[in-house]
Amino acid sequence: MEEGAETEDEPFHFAYSATLRIFGESLDFEAISAALGLLASNTHRKGDPGRVRLYDADLWSYTAPLDESEPLHKHIDALWAALKPNKRYLLLLKQRATVDVFLGYRSDCEWAGVEVPHSSLELFTQLEIPFGLSIVIA
Repeated sequence: MEEGAETEDEPFHFAYSATLRIFGESLDFEAISAALGLLASNTHRKGDPGRVRLYDADLWSYTAPLDESEPLHKHIDALWAALKPNKRYLLLLKQRATVDVFLGYRSDCEWAGVEVPHSSLELFTQLEIPFGLSIVIA
């Protein structure tokens, strides 16, 4: 049987995530955390070593704290619930930093897809950011 193919004993694996990312120069990580009322899931500074090269910007990020097996829309909704009270701050922050949401979808099923209900897209329209989805089939 082909590697990664589903068997009765091994169902396909699906993993999802939603992460707010803030990129910029000389970001004040403590101020961002305080303004959002959230602890960063990850931070790095411009020039820190990354997996392949040095990072070219500061990063503060927050990932919705759900199990990766939860559907993508639940990750988006949890992230928006955490961010919505501070929408205004994020919109102002966009004037001096890049604010986006990184959505992840990983699976070992090469023919699967993902569906996001229209109600879960409010995050993107309210923050005026594009809906982008990273898809990894392995």
